[in-house]
Amino acid sequence: MTRVVIRDGESPESLLKRFRKRVTQDGILSTVKKKRFFVSKSEQRRMAHRKAIRRERRRQWREQRQSRR
Repeated sequence: MTRVVIRDGESPESLLKRFRKRVTQDGILSTVKKKRFFVSKSEQRRMAHRKAIRRERRRQWREQRQSRR
């Protein structure tokens, strides 16, 4: 559980800013978005495979772009 304690003389805006930053760092929102709907194991594997293909294509594209320079 993410917890942020108010500091002496701290404004509510800065407290909220620190809380949002901590939530982002902990990856809570991304976890909630992933678990919002049920995804079967086979679908998870398919999605991971597609993501790996995209990542590889991006890596190759960057390498080609750098070699042209």
